[in-house]
Amino acid sequence: MKPHTPSPAVTTAFETATYAKVTWRLLPFLFICYVAAYLDRVNVGFAKLQMLNDLKFSESVYGLGAGIFFIGYFLFEVPSNILLHRVGARVWISRIMITWALVSAASLFVTTPAMFYTLRFLLGVAEAGFFPGIVLYLTYWYPSSRRGRMNALFMIGIPVAGVVGGPLSGWIMQAFNGLHGLSNWQWLFLLEALPSLVLGVLTLFLLPNGIRAASWLDDEQKQLLEDNIARDECAGADHSLKHVVSNGRVWRLAAIYFCCMMGLYGVSFYLPTLIKTAGVKDALDVGLLTAVPYAVAIVSMILAARSSDRRNERRWHLAIAAVVAAAGFYASTLHTGNLALALVTLSVGTAGVLSMMPVFWTYPSSVLTGTAAAAGIAMINSIGNLAGFVSPSIIGWMKDVTHSTNAGLVVVAGALLVGAVLTLTQRAAAGSSPETSSEPHRA
Repeated sequence: MKPHTPSPAVTTAFETATYAKVTWRLLPFLFICYVAAYLDRVNVGFAKLQMLNDLKFSESVYGLGAGIFFIGYFLFEVPSNILLHRVGARVWISRIMITWALVSAASLFVTTPAMFYTLRFLLGVAEAGFFPGIVLYLTYWYPSSRRGRMNALFMIGIPVAGVVGGPLSGWIMQAFNGLHGLSNWQWLFLLEALPSLVLGVLTLFLLPNGIRAASWLDDEQKQLLEDNIARDECAGADHSLKHVVSNGRVWRLAAIYFCCMMGLYGVSFYLPTLIKTAGVKDALDVGLLTAVPYAVAIVSMILAARSSDRRNERRWHLAIAAVVAAAGFYASTLHTGNLALALVTLSVGTAGVLSMMPVFWTYPSSVLTGTAAAAGIAMINSIGNLAGFVSPSIIGWMKDVTHSTNAGLVVVAGALLVGAVLTLTQRAAAGSSPETSSEPHRA
């Protein structure tokens, strides 16, 4: 028997309550998982403060090792996301988290550049599919009109990882140095891998594969969610896998995301170094100060995503955030020796680049569904994340040559400006005025 359809006022209240329930059940756990994931990915930036000296690695070796993570990530991300779509999020996300925790912990055994490169590559292989997998997973629950806010709630895991991870990493580096014969960077890799391992096991028990598998929803709530997703998908056109590879819009989105990631990984892998260069020597103090730009970014991400959803506008929000990020990073090169001004400019740059992410990820899920969405989101993310290889490699090489990170940061700022231009040259959505909308065109 078909459920009774309430009046519009009741339907609105019922829908609001249903989505609130889904959000409180899913987002806190996914958010914590992303904090752990991002911490394991970028804690090498803190390990660098002592690791390079202990192992006699050059800045170029570090830059290549930090970036080679993304080669493994690139090669395995699309198949990983397709497998997630086929076998279910619960098992696959659990597998991803457990394997990356083990590889991250194994980084404490690094003694040579070859070992460093190998383990960073394997870490990328292990983590491949996690971020785009969660972005895809959210499309199983939320229609496009809600995804900007949901993406923001999930993706603030990046700045929160900076706020929590900076002081935590600094404390570990200071408190555990030499304990049981291990250096502080070895303890850092070991201890920060433990949360991912625990969360990977918990995923098997806490994460439902989809709406029908959620025992905490009643039949009417499930039907509402499924109807909204179905209506959302009907608005799309070509959802074939072939469409993903042949669609110029998808490739343009990958290019824009590449520019965004140039900024994100430039700051992620080098923020501790930039703060140390500004005159801070104590590891704990460096950790505490790295939390400042990320704390600012938390606020900016939420405000940008809410504004974008409220106005149903993506293009200008994305482009303005990219320009702000470029300005912040360029300005930081003018104040290298001034801690206060360096923190302000790096905070502006970090806030700008992180505000791009939740707005950007409303695009791919609005034009692709099903297996095509799994492949398309993974393809965009994997190509974009190649910037994680390019950005630290360029900065590391330029620092060896010029003895400064400034030239590398100028390159990063330039890439962000290119991203802004690519964003503004996109077509507006069909049926919307170019002045007021930037949703991707649907064929």
